[in-house]
Amino acid sequence: MRQVPQADGLRRARMGILITAVAISVLMVLLVFAAWRDDYLISSDKGMATAEVLSAGRLRSAVMYVTPDGETHNPKVGVLYPTNLTANERIRVEYSRSDPDLVRVEGRDASVAILPALSVIVVAWLLAIPALWALLRADRRKTLTRSLPQPQG
Repeated sequence: MRQVPQADGLRRARMGILITAVAISVLMVLLVFAAWRDDYLISSDKGMATAEVLSAGRLRSAVMYVTPDGETHNPKVGVLYPTNLTANERIRVEYSRSDPDLVRVEGRDASVAILPALSVIVVAWLLAIPALWALLRADRRKTLTRSLPQPQG
């Protein structure tokens, strides 16, 4: 028996919501793992320097620092864990000597990425679960309506 197109639409919507929530969750976990990887790379070949904050934002802050060999570095992606920095501030940074563009604020690590990532996962599922539940109920209602005997007349 061919399903009603509206029921197919409800199933597709449920699958779309579920796939989106799972994808967001996986991306957040990967983000935390990437931060740990960057920390490992910095810690395994660590250099330290004083940097000047050129611009500061919640998600990205640009810094400039000089390594002991006299090279000036201004990483294109900014500094890792940039919260609470202000422009023209001088800060201590830790960087990977093998890749000086990989730099973080001294004393900060991937643990600061865990709470924001968990928050995004929780919000995604707090939005997805009620939507999935509502679509499931609507699908069941449609199925129940189709299975009831139709009045003759």
